[in-house]
Amino acid sequence: MSSSRKADRTLPSVVYLYDEPSTPSLRIGEIEDFLKEKIPDLDVRMRKDFLSFHSRDLDKLAEKLAATKVRGMEGLKEEAEPLYGEVQFEKRMLREPHRRIMGMLYDGFRLQQAFRELLPEKELRTDFAHVVFTNRIFCTYEKGDARYHARVIMCGYPSLISTSGLVEAPAKPKEFYVIKQKYAAVGAEPPVEELKESIKGRFIDHGDENITQALKGYVLQSLFYHATGEPFCKDRNCILFNAHWQEEVINAQIVSGRLCSVHGEMLREMVGSQKG
Repeated sequence: MSSSRKADRTLPSVVYLYDEPSTPSLRIGEIEDFLKEKIPDLDVRMRKDFLSFHSRDLDKLAEKLAATKVRGMEGLKEEAEPLYGEVQFEKRMLREPHRRIMGMLYDGFRLQQAFRELLPEKELRTDFAHVVFTNRIFCTYEKGDARYHARVIMCGYPSLISTSGLVEAPAKPKEFYVIKQKYAAVGAEPPVEELKESIKGRFIDHGDENITQALKGYVLQSLFYHATGEPFCKDRNCILFNAHWQEEVINAQIVSGRLCSVHGEMLREMVGSQKG
């Protein structure tokens, strides 16, 4: 998902990568190496998690984050005054960034705005890119079916990439839902292990060692958005492919793990212009 911007095909000169401590299988050092391999002159700077790095007023930030919570997946809701318990929950999460947030959904554009407001003025530059890994699951409202849909990435300033969204947003193989429906028909919940075994090797789970490899392509999507205004590709074997199914993520990011010929050439041209 992305917000609109004018493209000039210029790569950023500096990329800030923000870690996500609640996702131990995320190794941002490997992502730094990947970016330097693709864009040799890029200045990649790693930082601790975004909210710990930039937050100053814990109470105010907790209130802002709580206000971005989605209250019901159907129908676009106006931003509401957060409840006391919601604000206290966000405070606990800010104090304990190693804890993974469970069962909460955030409006992607409102969350992105809350993050953007934390950036210092000196870093609000068009040649800087901020790529934030977060365990918060964010979603965007689609008018077509009048519902919110979870996303893996929100391209923009900053770009947000959800480590939990990678697991939860793309749909799992159809067998997963068939089994759930069979149990639901008799008023029961399927055993988690049975569900996972039915689609073993065909989805990415929490703690999966493939998370880092899968997210490399999403980081590159954010940089293509920065440079061209278009982060995605229609080629299912390109790491810029906008996957909606777990198996599509695995195919594009892990099995293929490369750019298509069109975007590979585009990146080479942009790298060449950067050197010039």
